[in-house]
Amino acid sequence: MKLRLILGGLIAIVPAMAQQQPQQSVQEAQALAQKIAQQTAQKPLMAEEVFKNVQILKGIPVNQFMETMGFFAASLGLNCVYCHVSQSLENWDRFADDVPRKRMARSMMLMVNELNQTKFGGRRAVTCYSCHRGAEQPRVIPSLADQYGVPPEDPNLVEIAPDAPKVPTAEQILDKYIQAVGGPQRLTRLTSFVGKGTYEGYDTYHAKVLFEIYAKAPRQLTTIAHTQNGDTTATFDGRDGWIASVDKPVRLLPLLPGAELDAARIDADLWFPAGIKQALTDWRAGFPITTVEDKEVTIIQGTAAGRSRIKLFFDNETGLLIRQLRYSDTPVGTVPIQVDYSNYREVAEVKIPFRSVVTWTNGQTIVELNDVQPNVAIDAARFGKPAQAIVTPVKAGAR
Repeated sequence: MKLRLILGGLIAIVPAMAQQQPQQSVQEAQALAQKIAQQTAQKPLMAEEVFKNVQILKGIPVNQFMETMGFFAASLGLNCVYCHVSQSLENWDRFADDVPRKRMARSMMLMVNELNQTKFGGRRAVTCYSCHRGAEQPRVIPSLADQYGVPPEDPNLVEIAPDAPKVPTAEQILDKYIQAVGGPQRLTRLTSFVGKGTYEGYDTYHAKVLFEIYAKAPRQLTTIAHTQNGDTTATFDGRDGWIASVDKPVRLLPLLPGAELDAARIDADLWFPAGIKQALTDWRAGFPITTVEDKEVTIIQGTAAGRSRIKLFFDNETGLLIRQLRYSDTPVGTVPIQVDYSNYREVAEVKIPFRSVVTWTNGQTIVELNDVQPNVAIDAARFGKPAQAIVTPVKAGAR
């Protein structure tokens, strides 16, 4: 993995490095977490309430602030210490240090905002990515290789043509998927499951750690990754969701209406495909045939309750779902979140993916299940609000 792309990896290192800080820092973090727990029950915690020296990106929730940082990283193909001092890896407060590159970034945001306001009627037509395209310096000279070569295909960029035929329809594609995973009758007999496996990502230093998943129809889902620094727990009770994680600047955050809750809903729904047709609305078909990892796929799109646009990619040969693509909006641009599914196995005569890879601008995680027990009784409290994440000492050799 190229260092320049792993913003999430650098952020994930911070909790472990924080173990080396004085005990006072831990106490301050715990006091902040308690304050956060009280405030989040009333309103979303804003970026300026957690981070120091926020000058432009004020008035946005903490999670959206972090996604904005990810958008910058993806646009320039760089990691967080390109703009922040290297000491910030050992101390969250040092992210606030003012350096020339941060000042340049602020001026660029103002320039882009002014351009969109004056030339495009306030519509966000231009972003950092428009010019940088994953490079530190914007391109100013045309590339003959791009002009005359065959550009690599990105299936995530495929959109519906205005005059595209709507055959097969979204309903027909979903019917094929339902049959592929077991058929309507078998699907209704799978009502819950508990799974165990491994999890790896930037927050585990790319080592595999223990992972648990609890799922119950309709749309209840909890996942727990036992990282070296402490547990990362994500819960969704069918209406509300939370994430408690030691690799985030805030140890417990509620999922906000819109993209965050939409993501939790669709993730929970996809484990029980019997209700897939009702999971989204405004289904659309007609996307051109494209490929994902050399497999021809058919794409359909639906709209979630919070108005998020979600694409589903189905293998033309097997009919199985192999990718989900959703989007999250930030003040500087739209962030894609990609979930890839593979290694389908039967559980209670229903095929479910035992491997899933989540890729977004701040990182990538890989989950591989190895044991799944179907139709297990799960206490409703399992899907409720978790306790705030607690940093645990990193054992020697754990990395």
